This record gives sequence, structure tokens and C-alpha cells, in this order.
Amino acid sequence: MSMFSIFNVSGSAISAQSQRLNVVASNLANADATAGPDGKVYKSRQVVFETALMDSQSSAGVKVSNVKESDAPGRKVFNPDHPAADPEGYINYSNVNAVEEMVNMISASRSYQNNVEVMNTAKSLLLKTLQMGS
Repeated sequence: MSMFSIFNVSGSAISAQSQRLNVVASNLANADATAGPDGKVYKSRQVVFETALMDSQSSAGVKVSNVKESDAPGRKVFNPDHPAADPEGYINYSNVNAVEEMVNMISASRSYQNNVEVMNTAKSLLLKTLQMGS
């Protein structure tokens, strides 16, 4: 693997983790959402990664292949006075688990930071190599 392919691999991981962070932010923003006017409740989404060959095909990176909606049931809370309550008096909330989403956010953020660090280290090594040659 050449030093330059490190930038492609880490760059693909940074891009994928950035998309993951956006999905997590959307999930957290809708954690307490109730059913909309169409009667549908927000469903949490999860990013699915897959291996992607880089341009040179001698190294593999990562890409987002899909963003799946969770099939888990949403929360039901009994509150007959709420305007969004169904005929039985229950409010349907999204199925987002805020604790799981915070863990996903920390994991994605750390992976993003690690890949930035890999790119900075590779850049530093390349600069030192150039300085040795002059």
C-alpha cells in the first residue's frame, strides 16, 4: 500500500462516519417526535457500511451502502388529553433510543477523529521524507 492510498482509505472512512453522524443527529432530533399528520411516526435509522475498492484496487476503504429504518416498535404513552393521542388515549412516539444514539455518536466521532489523525500522521511522514531528500 502506498502512502497516498492511506489518504484514500482514511478519506473514505471520514466520509462514511460523517454520514453516520448526520443520521445520528437526525435520530436524536426526532427522539421525542410523535406521529405526524399522516399518522406515521419517525423510525430510527442506521447506516450500513460496506467495503469499497479504492481507485488503484490495491486497497479497500469503506462506503455507506444503505440507511435502514428500524422495525422496532415505537413507544406508546397513555395521555388521553394530548392532541396527538389516538382514540384509545395513547401517544405514539418514535422508536429512537437516545442512549444508543449517544453511544453511536461517540463511536462515530472517535472513528472520525482517528482517521483524521491517520491522515495527519501520513502527511507528517511524507513531509519529513521530502525534507530528508533535500
